[in-house]
Amino acid sequence: MTQLSDTALDDAPLSRGLARGTPGFRRANIALFAAGFATFSSLYSVQPLLPLFSAEFGVGPAQSSLSLSLTTAVLAVTLFVAGLLSDALDRRRVMTASLFISAALSIAAACAPGWIGFLLVRAVEGIALGGVPALAMAWLSEEIRAGDLGAAMGLYIGGSAFGGMSGRVLAGVIADGAGWRVAIGAVGGLGFVAAIVFFYLLPVSRHFTPRRGLTLRDHAAPLGRHLRNAYLPWLFLCGFVLMGAFVSVYNYIGYRLAQPPFDLSQSAISAIFVVYLLGIVASAVFGRLADRLGRAPMLMAALVLMCAGLACMWPDAIASIVIGIALVTVGFFAGHSVASSWVGPLARDGRGQAAGLYLLAYYLGSSVIGSLGGLFWQHLGWPGVAGMVAGLLALGLLAALRLARVSGKH
Repeated sequence: MTQLSDTALDDAPLSRGLARGTPGFRRANIALFAAGFATFSSLYSVQPLLPLFSAEFGVGPAQSSLSLSLTTAVLAVTLFVAGLLSDALDRRRVMTASLFISAALSIAAACAPGWIGFLLVRAVEGIALGGVPALAMAWLSEEIRAGDLGAAMGLYIGGSAFGGMSGRVLAGVIADGAGWRVAIGAVGGLGFVAAIVFFYLLPVSRHFTPRRGLTLRDHAAPLGRHLRNAYLPWLFLCGFVLMGAFVSVYNYIGYRLAQPPFDLSQSAISAIFVVYLLGIVASAVFGRLADRLGRAPMLMAALVLMCAGLACMWPDAIASIVIGIALVTVGFFAGHSVASSWVGPLARDGRGQAAGLYLLAYYLGSSVIGSLGGLFWQHLGWPGVAGMVAGLLALGLLAALRLARVSGKH
């Protein structure tokens, strides 16, 4: 098999686009930062509220985690379909509609009368949210110059990090004073503001024209090529591992910190998630380092950081746990930034479909592993969750090593 370097893969398909320092590049990054913020603040606003759902609705941790896992499962399927149809979709129009509808559904979820109704609205919200991530990745791959793609993708992931942090922290703090319904409604209101920013700032696509008259077979044709690709399936596995490990830690650390010997309040637990800000820096820094040093070594470094963070979280010491959460957060966003920026160059064509496959694996990691972690928590406590995550990260390191060998980049 011919060995191809990251540089060769980057330069071949992506020789044009918006360059760093230009007004269009800045507008695109602000718009997609806002899109990432809106999407992930809405998606993860429920995560610090899981213990509150358990108390109010009388459900266990695994059932409470469905408020997130069900949304991400539906989101995964929607992303896959969006990627499949991406060659025929007006990216800007679909992403704009997705942001406005998902903001409205966040407010509807806050008004849901019972647990089943709440889960149903969250499931529909997963459909609405699916219009953004796959198309955003495809838009960046087509419209940003190859040498600046890692940095641009890092900034988009940074917006996701900021949204995830804001959703968690705001929801937790507001819920302490005004209840979880007001908290989720407030996040929906911020989503409307972000949608307006996105609509006005995102530049018109210059390197993409929707293709009309495509059959289902035409849409699906790239999928087989992507799954037979020597690189992409390993990258999809890394996405599954990164998200599954990250969500499991964040889902159940709140339960741990609410119990003895910590007995922290909801606001105090949510405040710890300010370490999410480190994810914004990590995604941008690792994106640029991947452009310069190669993606495989940066992906392995990110997974090692997550392993180190998990080890720090073992003792019953709040300082050590906070450091561990910080390292897991940095490693996750660094790894996702590197892996997601690798999809477009490795796919060469059908990048929307490739992005859809990556995000399908990524969010299945959240829904499947996130809920599975609840069973480990119920039967084995935190040691069970930590052991499960450690095994998952080991699998991710094996996949990253495989990517390093086949890409010729060590």
